[in-house]
Amino acid sequence: MKAIALFSGGLDSTLAMKLILDQGIEVLALNISTGFGSTKDRQEHMQSMCDQVGAELMVIDIQSEFLQDVLFDPKHGYGKNFNPCIDCHAKMFAVAKRIMEVEGASFLISGEVLGQRPMSQNRDALQTVLNESNCDGLLLRPMSAKLLEPTIAEKSGWVDRERLESISGRSRDRQLQLASEIGLADFESPGGGCLLTDENFGKKMRDFIKYDKFEVKDIPVMKFGRHLRLPDGAKLVVGRNKEENAYLQEIDNDKFYHIRTLGIPGPHSLLSKNASDSDKELAAKVILTYTKADEGATYRLLFDKEELKSSPYSSRQDIEAFTIL
Repeated sequence: MKAIALFSGGLDSTLAMKLILDQGIEVLALNISTGFGSTKDRQEHMQSMCDQVGAELMVIDIQSEFLQDVLFDPKHGYGKNFNPCIDCHAKMFAVAKRIMEVEGASFLISGEVLGQRPMSQNRDALQTVLNESNCDGLLLRPMSAKLLEPTIAEKSGWVDRERLESISGRSRDRQLQLASEIGLADFESPGGGCLLTDENFGKKMRDFIKYDKFEVKDIPVMKFGRHLRLPDGAKLVVGRNKEENAYLQEIDNDKFYHIRTLGIPGPHSLLSKNASDSDKELAAKVILTYTKADEGATYRLLFDKEELKSSPYSSRQDIEAFTIL
């Protein structure tokens, strides 16, 4: 007997897998990447969680499918920010069902907890995603199973319902107790793992789609840096520290210039390639303002292979009008 688990790497999904593994059922932990899950590579952490409970890890990328089918026209709308949680969950369940059929598994599981998130994990929302993904009866939620209708796995006797949980609400007490009982180490503290639930990230997304078509290759651009929109419409991204500079340097996106300062340490930056000459000149001034450049002095910057000369603003307050975040 085999089950496919929708696996985020978090405590709830790890414990959900453990509850099923303890009943002698093989579990494949399926992490579905939409591109918006984190600013950090979590592969090592996810593998650690799977190794500790005895599940196999599979990571699949649905970024293009997610942008096309979900992000910009969600049937059930957005949450508080730019997060189409119900439609996103339905898409993930539908993808997991495809994997279930390919892998010869018998049912699905997830780490969802009834009432943990008021909008996307209430009873109606939990049922809606099952209906939308054609997974009604197939998806077992071990953490709250005793509070929900029995699934095919329980009715068929594959899973003992009495060995599952009846957790609800936002308290983590029972989860922490279970983690302690099984000796689970280095699990993550609870938090919003999806960038789309972040208010500031939502601002950047809304600004981007106002001026340009959003594509998979644009996802990395959104994750780091100080974001500005210049008067003629160009987007400017300026690294805020060494880590962000290194990240921005690695981005391969033909919509943007890579900009670096010459002769003075400065942030790595990106600028829309369709920028007007005026916006390019302004971008140079903005970038220099985030260095230790002397006011009134002239410095050189390299826009890919094109060299520009400019001077910094006298104050960062002069930049506030262009700043998104």
